[in-house]
Amino acid sequence: MPHIISAQGELLLEQAVNLALEYNLDLKKTGIDLAASGYSEKNLWSEIFPTINATAGVNYTNNLFSNIQPPNSGFGYSVGAGVRLGLNAGIPYAIKSIQLAHQVNLLSYENARNQLSIQVAKIFYSLIMEKNNLTLLEEVQSLAQRHYDRNQIAFRNGLIGELALTQTRLAAENARYNLSAANILYNNNMADFLALLGMEIDTTVTLLGETTITRISANADELILQYLPLRPDIIRSRNEIERLRLLERRTAMQVRAPSLDLSLNWLSTNFDPFTDRISGSASITVPVDPWIPGTSGNQNIRRAQNSVEKAALDLTMTENSAKNQIRSLTARLHNSWDSILIARLGYEAAQRNYQLTEFGFNNGTVEYLVLEDARNNMTSARQRLFQSELAYFTMILDLSSALNISWNQLLETYGVSNE
Repeated sequence: MPHIISAQGELLLEQAVNLALEYNLDLKKTGIDLAASGYSEKNLWSEIFPTINATAGVNYTNNLFSNIQPPNSGFGYSVGAGVRLGLNAGIPYAIKSIQLAHQVNLLSYENARNQLSIQVAKIFYSLIMEKNNLTLLEEVQSLAQRHYDRNQIAFRNGLIGELALTQTRLAAENARYNLSAANILYNNNMADFLALLGMEIDTTVTLLGETTITRISANADELILQYLPLRPDIIRSRNEIERLRLLERRTAMQVRAPSLDLSLNWLSTNFDPFTDRISGSASITVPVDPWIPGTSGNQNIRRAQNSVEKAALDLTMTENSAKNQIRSLTARLHNSWDSILIARLGYEAAQRNYQLTEFGFNNGTVEYLVLEDARNNMTSARQRLFQSELAYFTMILDLSSALNISWNQLLETYGVSNE
């Protein structure tokens, strides 16, 4: 068991998030991309570093038909070295593109961490809700079993008939089955959660967390104005536009602007100083065809311009989608809180109805079927309350994700008293 878990096998949400961030393989892959782009950003000088090469060769010289041997006949060898530096106007834009690529990877990495944290929180509190539901079903099963045991005694004493005994037995079996099915589902979900954290699926863990639901009161337009520019997908779309603009300028400069080529070479044969040769050259190339409409170079520039226009449209679509998402989640949170209030009232009414029905059943004024219906209604009402609270908290997590802030910050900023 990882050292982050307490000796009692207790796990807090913060600990679960830290484990997921440490063991998640997809996050590690994103981290590798981030490290690679960071390395490129730290070595921007490589874009203007000259090409350096060394050469070595073996040769054989001899006449094929004449007996007269040429100078230096036989085997020989040669060594040489060369340096070439190519400069063009697109290099500054290439450097800016590398820097921008690292910023995009950094943003992607932070966004992946945030999304993983939200995913862990969703599953964490969902499991807590499932555990609470198991406790409820255990109480229902225990109560149904007690009624069945009591009716067995009553049946043996001739106080109730066989039908009433069969009904209580059926209720007890149904309660046992519901508990067993819920327990299997909980164990499967817990195993998946442990695997997400990089833990053995048979690890015994108790999740510790506060499940108190806080009402969120926020204005969608204010949220959009304050948080929309900070969304990772918005920033990523803007960065993509900037990257494509740099690519457009780089392409235009590479194919249209003059380029300077400098080279220096040295060659020696058999290390004979009389055979050493050194040469250098400098040339400027001025392209012409890219300025002619319809040529390959001209089309490359036009394609780069079209990519910028398409990226601008993608940004508009992303912004519209983000605004709709924030407005939808804000409205659903408002309606969902009303459903929680209704579910709470429904549970209180069902609980009180069961208490009164049980009192009447114990005094012989209410039949068992009525009591069974009351108990089932109370269980269903409590489960609906669990589901409403979980759905509300999940929407809080979704809204915090849409705003690119932590859900704790969302609660602190926009949470209001439940009174």
